[in-house]
Amino acid sequence: SGAHARRTALTDRIFVVVAMGRKETKKRMGDLFNDAMLEESADLIAGVDEAGRGPLAGPVVAAAVILDPMRPIDGLRDSKKLTEASRERLAAEIKERALDWSVAHATVEEIDELNILQATMLAMKRAISGLTVRPSLVLVDGNRVPRIDLPVNAIIQGDDKIAAISAASIIAKTTRDHWLVELDERYPEYGFAKHKGYGTKEHLEALAKYGPLPVHRKSFGPVKQAIELRRGEAGDLELD
Repeated sequence: SGAHARRTALTDRIFVVVAMGRKETKKRMGDLFNDAMLEESADLIAGVDEAGRGPLAGPVVAAAVILDPMRPIDGLRDSKKLTEASRERLAAEIKERALDWSVAHATVEEIDELNILQATMLAMKRAISGLTVRPSLVLVDGNRVPRIDLPVNAIIQGDDKIAAISAASIIAKTTRDHWLVELDERYPEYGFAKHKGYGTKEHLEALAKYGPLPVHRKSFGPVKQAIELRRGEAGDLELD
Protein backbone atom coordinates (compact mmCIF):
# COMPACT_ATOMS: atom_id res chain seq x y z
CA SER A 1 0.00 0.00 0.00
CA GLY A 2 1.01 3.65 -0.27
CA ALA A 3 1.40 3.97 3.52
CA HIS A 4 3.56 0.80 3.63
CA ALA A 5 5.76 2.12 0.83
CA ARG A 6 6.26 5.42 2.65
CA ARG A 7 7.20 3.61 5.89
CA THR A 8 9.68 1.40 4.01
CA ALA A 9 11.26 4.42 2.34
CA LEU A 10 11.48 6.18 5.68
CA THR A 11 13.17 3.14 7.28
CA ASP A 12 15.70 3.02 4.44
CA ARG A 13 16.49 6.73 4.91
CA ILE A 14 16.91 6.30 8.68
CA PHE A 15 19.40 3.47 8.03
CA VAL A 16 21.49 5.82 5.90
CA VAL A 17 21.96 8.37 8.67
CA VAL A 18 23.03 6.01 11.47
CA ALA A 19 26.64 6.21 10.31
CA MET A 20 26.71 10.00 10.69
CA GLY A 21 28.04 11.87 13.72
CA ARG A 22 25.73 12.06 16.73
CA LYS A 23 24.78 15.70 16.27
CA GLU A 24 24.12 15.35 12.53
CA THR A 25 22.23 12.09 13.08
CA LYS A 26 19.95 13.76 15.61
CA LYS A 27 19.23 16.58 13.15
CA ARG A 28 18.54 14.22 10.25
CA MET A 29 16.31 11.99 12.41
CA GLY A 30 14.28 15.08 13.26
CA ASP A 31 14.05 15.98 9.56
CA LEU A 32 12.88 12.46 8.69
CA PHE A 33 10.26 12.54 11.44
CA ASN A 34 8.98 15.84 10.13
CA ASP A 35 8.93 14.45 6.57
CA ALA A 36 6.82 11.53 7.74
CA MET A 37 4.37 13.82 9.54
CA LEU A 38 4.04 15.99 6.44
CA GLU A 39 3.34 12.96 4.25
CA GLU A 40 0.57 11.76 6.55
CA SER A 41 -1.09 15.14 7.10
CA ALA A 42 -2.50 15.86 3.62
CA ASP A 43 -2.55 19.59 2.84
CA LEU A 44 -4.08 21.23 5.91
CA ILE A 45 -0.84 22.24 7.59
CA ALA A 46 -0.87 25.29 9.84
CA GLY A 47 2.42 27.09 10.23
CA VAL A 48 2.88 29.07 13.46
CA ASP A 49 5.46 31.68 14.42
CA GLU A 50 5.85 34.65 16.75
CA ALA A 51 7.29 38.14 16.66
CA GLY A 52 8.48 40.19 19.60
CA ARG A 53 9.96 37.87 22.22
CA GLY A 54 13.05 40.02 22.71
CA PRO A 55 11.82 43.64 22.84
CA LEU A 56 11.53 45.65 26.03
CA ALA A 57 8.08 46.97 25.12
CA GLY A 58 4.86 45.93 23.45
CA PRO A 59 3.02 42.62 23.15
CA VAL A 60 4.34 39.36 21.77
CA VAL A 61 2.42 38.50 18.59
CA ALA A 62 1.79 35.09 17.02
CA ALA A 63 0.25 34.08 13.73
CA ALA A 64 -1.08 30.83 12.29
CA VAL A 65 -1.38 30.32 8.54
CA ILE A 66 -2.79 27.51 6.39
CA LEU A 67 -1.58 28.00 2.85
CA ASP A 68 -3.57 26.96 -0.20
CA PRO A 69 -1.45 24.49 -2.26
CA MET A 70 -3.44 25.51 -5.34
CA ARG A 71 -2.40 29.15 -4.91
CA PRO A 72 1.34 29.13 -4.14
CA ILE A 73 3.13 32.28 -3.04
CA ASP A 74 6.65 33.02 -4.28
CA GLY A 75 9.33 34.49 -2.04
CA LEU A 76 8.26 33.14 1.36
CA ARG A 77 11.09 32.94 3.88
CA ASP A 78 12.03 34.01 7.40
CA SER A 79 10.55 37.50 7.82
CA LYS A 80 13.79 38.77 9.38
CA LYS A 81 15.60 38.09 6.07
CA LEU A 82 13.15 40.16 4.04
CA THR A 83 13.05 43.89 3.49
CA GLU A 84 10.17 45.81 5.02
CA ALA A 85 8.68 46.40 1.55
CA SER A 86 8.87 42.68 0.73
CA ARG A 87 7.24 41.75 4.05
CA GLU A 88 4.36 44.14 3.45
CA ARG A 89 3.81 42.88 -0.10
CA LEU A 90 3.92 39.24 0.99
CA ALA A 91 1.66 39.86 4.01
CA ALA A 92 -1.05 41.21 1.72
CA GLU A 93 -0.61 38.27 -0.63
CA ILE A 94 -0.75 35.74 2.21
CA LYS A 95 -3.97 37.23 3.57
CA GLU A 96 -5.52 37.12 0.10
CA ARG A 97 -4.33 33.64 -0.99
CA ALA A 98 -4.14 31.54 2.20
CA LEU A 99 -6.89 29.08 3.02
CA ASP A 100 -6.98 30.61 6.50
CA TRP A 101 -4.90 32.82 8.75
CA SER A 102 -5.15 34.16 12.27
CA VAL A 103 -3.12 36.55 14.40
CA ALA A 104 -3.18 36.96 18.19
CA HIS A 105 -1.05 38.35 20.98
CA ALA A 106 -0.22 38.22 24.65
CA THR A 107 -0.21 41.53 26.49
CA VAL A 108 2.63 43.19 28.35
CA GLU A 109 0.80 42.36 31.59
CA GLU A 110 0.63 38.68 30.62
CA ILE A 111 4.32 38.69 29.69
CA ASP A 112 5.23 40.12 33.12
CA GLU A 113 2.92 37.71 34.94
CA LEU A 114 3.71 34.48 33.07
CA ASN A 115 7.23 35.11 31.63
CA ILE A 116 7.98 35.63 27.96
CA LEU A 117 8.11 31.94 27.02
CA GLN A 118 4.71 31.11 28.48
CA ALA A 119 3.21 34.31 27.08
CA THR A 120 4.52 33.33 23.65
CA MET A 121 2.91 29.89 23.96
CA LEU A 122 -0.34 31.60 24.97
CA ALA A 123 -0.24 33.90 21.93
CA MET A 124 0.42 30.90 19.66
CA LYS A 125 -2.45 28.96 21.21
CA ARG A 126 -4.77 31.93 20.65
CA ALA A 127 -3.66 32.26 17.02
CA ILE A 128 -4.31 28.56 16.36
CA SER A 129 -7.69 28.78 18.09
CA GLY A 130 -8.56 31.72 15.86
CA LEU A 131 -8.38 29.62 12.68
CA THR A 132 -11.76 28.80 11.17
CA VAL A 133 -10.29 25.87 9.22
CA ARG A 134 -9.14 23.00 11.46
CA PRO A 135 -5.62 21.92 10.41
CA SER A 136 -4.54 18.29 10.34
CA LEU A 137 -1.05 19.24 11.54
CA VAL A 138 0.47 22.28 13.26
CA LEU A 139 4.15 23.11 12.70
CA VAL A 140 5.71 25.67 15.05
CA ASP A 141 8.97 27.52 14.56
CA GLY A 142 11.54 26.82 17.26
CA ASN A 143 11.90 24.03 19.81
CA ARG A 144 8.76 24.48 21.94
CA VAL A 145 5.10 23.96 21.15
CA PRO A 146 1.91 25.18 22.84
CA ARG A 147 -0.45 22.67 24.43
CA ILE A 148 -3.25 22.18 21.90
CA ASP A 149 -5.62 19.38 20.92
CA LEU A 150 -4.03 18.92 17.48
CA PRO A 151 -0.97 17.06 16.16
CA VAL A 152 1.88 19.52 16.60
CA ASN A 153 5.61 19.56 16.11
CA ALA A 154 8.42 22.08 16.55
CA ILE A 155 10.74 22.83 13.63
CA ILE A 156 14.04 24.55 14.46
CA GLN A 157 14.58 27.34 11.89
CA GLY A 158 11.20 26.36 10.49
CA ASP A 159 10.59 29.91 9.29
CA ASP A 160 13.20 29.27 6.60
CA LYS A 161 12.20 25.65 5.88
CA ILE A 162 8.39 25.43 5.88
CA ALA A 163 6.40 27.84 3.70
CA ALA A 164 3.44 27.99 6.11
CA ILE A 165 5.75 28.93 9.01
CA SER A 166 7.44 31.56 6.84
CA ALA A 167 4.01 33.00 6.09
CA ALA A 168 3.12 33.04 9.79
CA SER A 169 6.40 34.76 10.57
CA ILE A 170 5.62 37.49 8.02
CA ILE A 171 2.07 38.04 9.32
CA ALA A 172 3.22 38.16 12.95
CA LYS A 173 6.06 40.60 12.28
CA THR A 174 4.13 43.00 10.06
CA THR A 175 1.23 43.05 12.52
CA ARG A 176 3.49 43.84 15.45
CA ASP A 177 5.46 46.44 13.48
CA HIS A 178 2.23 48.27 12.63
CA TRP A 179 1.28 48.38 16.31
CA LEU A 180 4.68 49.80 17.26
CA VAL A 181 4.37 52.50 14.60
CA GLU A 182 1.01 53.44 16.15
CA LEU A 183 2.69 53.48 19.57
CA ASP A 184 5.33 55.83 18.17
CA GLU A 185 2.59 58.31 17.30
CA ARG A 186 1.55 58.38 20.97
CA TYR A 187 5.09 58.47 22.38
CA PRO A 188 7.35 59.92 19.65
CA GLU A 189 10.20 60.64 22.05
CA TYR A 190 10.85 56.88 22.50
CA GLY A 191 11.43 56.07 18.80
CA PHE A 192 9.25 52.96 18.69
CA ALA A 193 8.73 53.21 14.91
CA LYS A 194 12.48 52.82 14.42
CA HIS A 195 13.53 50.17 16.97
CA LYS A 196 10.16 48.38 17.39
CA GLY A 197 10.69 48.12 21.14
CA TYR A 198 14.06 46.37 21.05
CA GLY A 199 16.79 47.42 23.46
CA THR A 200 18.76 49.67 21.12
CA LYS A 201 21.01 52.47 22.34
CA GLU A 202 18.34 55.00 21.35
CA HIS A 203 15.63 53.14 23.26
CA LEU A 204 17.75 52.70 26.39
CA GLU A 205 18.62 56.40 26.36
CA ALA A 206 14.92 57.34 26.08
CA LEU A 207 14.08 54.91 28.86
CA ALA A 208 16.66 56.54 31.11
CA LYS A 209 15.59 60.08 30.19
CA TYR A 210 11.80 59.76 30.18
CA GLY A 211 11.22 56.63 32.27
CA PRO A 212 9.21 53.50 31.50
CA LEU A 213 5.72 53.53 30.04
CA PRO A 214 2.80 51.18 30.72
CA VAL A 215 3.75 49.40 27.47
CA HIS A 216 7.19 48.50 28.83
CA ARG A 217 7.81 44.99 30.14
CA LYS A 218 8.60 45.51 33.81
CA SER A 219 10.04 42.00 34.19
CA PHE A 220 12.80 42.72 31.65
CA GLY A 221 16.18 43.79 33.08
CA PRO A 222 16.68 47.26 31.51
CA VAL A 223 13.10 48.26 32.35
CA LYS A 224 13.52 47.01 35.94
CA GLN A 225 16.66 49.10 36.22
CA ALA A 226 14.91 52.20 34.90
CA ILE A 227 12.07 51.73 37.40
CA GLU A 228 14.50 51.30 40.30
CA LEU A 229 16.49 54.33 39.21
CA ARG A 230 13.43 56.56 39.12
CA ARG A 231 12.19 55.19 42.44
CA GLY A 232 15.53 56.07 43.92
CA GLU A 233 15.31 59.59 42.53
CA ALA A 234 11.66 60.39 43.28
CA GLY A 235 10.30 57.80 45.65
CA ASP A 236 7.75 55.20 44.61
CA LEU A 237 7.11 55.32 40.84
CA GLU A 238 3.65 55.41 39.35
CA LEU A 239 3.45 54.63 35.63
CA ASP A 240 0.87 56.64 33.78
